Amino acid sequence: MKAEIIAVGTEILVGDIVNTNAQFISERLFALGIDVHYQTVVGDNPGRLTDAVSLAFSRADVVIFSGGLGPTDDDLTKETVAAYFDAPLLFHEDIKLQIEQYLHKTCSGGNTKQAYIPEGAVILQNDRGTAPGIILEKNEKTAILLPGPPRELLPMFTEQVEPYLKQRSGFVMVEKMVRIFGIGESRVGDIISDLMESANPTVAPYAKDNEVTLRIAAKAETEKAANAMIEDMNKKLSERLGAYIYGYDEMDMAKTVVALLQEKNLTIACAESCTAGLLTATLGDVPGVSSVLHESIVTYSNEAKQKHLHVSAETLAQYGAVSEQTAIEMAEGIQKTTGAKVGVSVTGIAGPDGGTEEKPVGLVYVAVAYGGSTTVRRLQLIGTRGKIRQASVLHALNEVRKRIVSK
Repeated sequence: MKAEIIAVGTEILVGDIVNTNAQFISERLFALGIDVHYQTVVGDNPGRLTDAVSLAFSRADVVIFSGGLGPTDDDLTKETVAAYFDAPLLFHEDIKLQIEQYLHKTCSGGNTKQAYIPEGAVILQNDRGTAPGIILEKNEKTAILLPGPPRELLPMFTEQVEPYLKQRSGFVMVEKMVRIFGIGESRVGDIISDLMESANPTVAPYAKDNEVTLRIAAKAETEKAANAMIEDMNKKLSERLGAYIYGYDEMDMAKTVVALLQEKNLTIACAESCTAGLLTATLGDVPGVSSVLHESIVTYSNEAKQKHLHVSAETLAQYGAVSEQTAIEMAEGIQKTTGAKVGVSVTGIAGPDGGTEEKPVGLVYVAVAYGGSTTVRRLQLIGTRGKIRQASVLHALNEVRKRIVSK
């Protein structure tokens, strides 16, 4: 089944209102196994709305409208769709009474207009407004008309439209988000290019800041069958992408690391320089992190690194604050000072100034002390100061993740 969504309203077209209805409807249709190939926004203009309706039905089985069911003269959705279906509008006294009860006054003028319904339509109850929803079917085409305000549309869709569509679809759609770090979108595409050609389940990449997300989506007659298809595809992805896959669905990097620490009964402490507490704050956003986050220290100056982390003056003099050697001593220092099982450090040059030819802006070292040994990674990051700091945090968390998983 193919669907199209048409949002009606000049206020959406000119950007005064964000079209959140289309996002919601698309998500719900996806879950029902109904394909959405097009979304349209059209203003309150009878000619253009008529054209949009005709075009939509030429390429879709179901067209879902939001907006244009109000009491004013420029609310034309119902009239336009009724004309397309050649369905006369009939007055419903019971709907008029419902509108009056909702408004607590006698219905007149524009509100009376809302009591006219296309002949043969299914009426959708609206307990949160005056505009009833409408389902109209003819010649294997279906129009579903919904009020524009989200507080009216959302419950009407979930309570009345969704059960109706579920009976007609015969399919369910299930998805799984695969979260990847440490490799670019183009490289991921090269590795799984043949898998991305699969029609069902589908695999689609979504590039985000500092990571790549793959969405696996499967359509089947039952949720169990769809999940089996997804797991089979996920197995193939895991075989090719291996340790680059760090989590699934809502498990971002910080949540993944906190979950690993909790699972292994480990504590962590952070020594931060260029990230200035951002690493600790990112961990702190995860509920329940207090069970594993021991403490953290921000040490920008060399004196602070010596005083709080016991980085040697010789190391700082010979190699500098931004160096592999300093990062190692910072990680080991925070581990010893706090007694945490895992010590992680970040030191670098976030810019926009402070870089040299030998140590350019974006040079960052991340070290992890754990299980009797310390590893360090050199990074050359690009972007604004904020982007470099955020990327440093994610790399630090990923290094912690890799160390725990490999132990």
